[in-house]
Amino acid sequence: MVEQQIKQQIIGITGGIGSGKSSVCSFLSEEYRFPLLSLDIICRDLLRPQEAGWRALRDFLPDAYFTRKGELDRQRFRRRLFADSALRSQVDTVLHPLARQEMEQQIASLITGLDAGPDAGLNGPILIEIPLLFEAGWQESVDMIIVVYADMAVRLQRIMQRDQVSEEQAKKAVTAQQCLREKAASADHVIDNTGLWEQTCSQVRELVASDFFS
Repeated sequence: MVEQQIKQQIIGITGGIGSGKSSVCSFLSEEYRFPLLSLDIICRDLLRPQEAGWRALRDFLPDAYFTRKGELDRQRFRRRLFADSALRSQVDTVLHPLARQEMEQQIASLITGLDAGPDAGLNGPILIEIPLLFEAGWQESVDMIIVVYADMAVRLQRIMQRDQVSEEQAKKAVTAQQCLREKAASADHVIDNTGLWEQTCSQVRELVASDFFS
């Protein structure tokens, strides 16, 4: 876990692709003003041209995965990752340490108030959306883990609608990650996002009203 001069609870929020973890994170942040970090955003920034992650991928990815401007062709790269477990492992090996380092720096900045807004402060726990929390073995980096769960059929439908991909491509994306039921079994709390969004929000409100965030 990140060493802190001021003890601040850090909650890792994870799930599977299409489970709705980003929506739950946004709701918690907007409704309760909890500070929120996103590993997706951190990785996206690391993959901008000339950034550390981009340079690491440039060392072994073919030119076909980069545009004429030198930017990573994210759509093509993503499709290849879902289909190639060896490449996925290689990418994880180089990107995970960089992402973790940046995450820890951002946590430290939040705690010291460097990145807080003029009226923000630290309201409640720090939330970190970490899609591959279990796959990367980052359980010890957080105090508590929330898994956002959804049934497979619902997840596939969401992925197909959001990413405009076929059911086969959606299934590849799902199977590229650890089984969501296994993640749920290892969580401190599970939020079921299979049904109506208002039902999910009710679960979140009940969780916040409990002593979980303390």
